Amino acid sequence: MKRSASSRQWLRRHVNDPFVQRSRKEGYRSRAAYKLTGIDDRDRILAPGAVVVDLGAAPGGWTQVAAKRVGPRGRVIAIDLLEMEPVAGATFLQGDFAAPAGLAAVEAALGGAKADAVLSDMAPNLSGIAITDQARSMALAELARDFAVAHLKPGGAFLVKVFQGAGYDEFLRSLRGAFAKVVVRKPDASRGESAELYLLAREPK
Repeated sequence: MKRSASSRQWLRRHVNDPFVQRSRKEGYRSRAAYKLTGIDDRDRILAPGAVVVDLGAAPGGWTQVAAKRVGPRGRVIAIDLLEMEPVAGATFLQGDFAAPAGLAAVEAALGGAKADAVLSDMAPNLSGIAITDQARSMALAELARDFAVAHLKPGGAFLVKVFQGAGYDEFLRSLRGAFAKVVVRKPDASRGESAELYLLAREPK
């Protein structure tokens, strides 16, 4: 089957992407790993010994980074709808975080403990209808926010992917109402043309 011009362009850009090349060289499963490392290098949210929850983890790039940075004394609990190859130092749960059973599985894995950091790189399956995809994306961000507020330690950090568009301003206001500090991050590994942003909220109120 012949590829479309847009798919050929995407493939060419992907192959030539320095973060893709670097991820292959350094053993990370996706270029997204460098979005997290870029933010963590600046903001220090993954401390040795920390308890981290990674929502929407597959294929595991963020989980790899988190497990490496919290070290053997830390804990990483990762969940995704998709299958994911094991990551050393992390517990993986295959399930739908948006469903009660998925939430319960993460809470059971925490065993009553609070998290030092909650990470969410969750994204919906895209329909191609922009308004629908944006609404689904914001709904996932809201679920992650509610989980973080309920399960973070005092002083904990919540990092969430969002897309600029409908609902973004309201979501940002909600974070500022729920956390003492909120900053916007656009790491170098996030493509400039993308509406993708990362919001880092600290110290749940």
